[in-house]
Amino acid sequence: MSYDETTDNVFGRRLRAARNERGLEQQQLAEKAGLPPSSISHFEKGARKPSFDNLRNLAKSLDVTTDYLLGRVDTMDRVEGAQRLHRHLGNLTESEVNTVEGFIKMLKDGKLESGKK
Repeated sequence: MSYDETTDNVFGRRLRAARNERGLEQQQLAEKAGLPPSSISHFEKGARKPSFDNLRNLAKSLDVTTDYLLGRVDTMDRVEGAQRLHRHLGNLTESEVNTVEGFIKMLKDGKLESGKK
């Protein structure tokens, strides 16, 4: 059994799965993440572990969470709870964030169900 087939390399397996799901070659992912192509190969094989910054860049380049790459959640695209919403907040204006917060409050209070006021 090679090292990347053991349970010790969840990160490498997840990185490869996400890269394949996104249709990227190692070279393409390396370019997107600003890394040398050899780093992607080393990460996938389990020969090296990424730094925090490289982990973050890889997750962003693959449009997955670091939790997925680290094996903390099992789904690539679906982020549970607030994290799923949080990943988009950086793209909103302050006014839009306030609107979203208002909708969430109305949902919590049950005011959006069946046209309640």
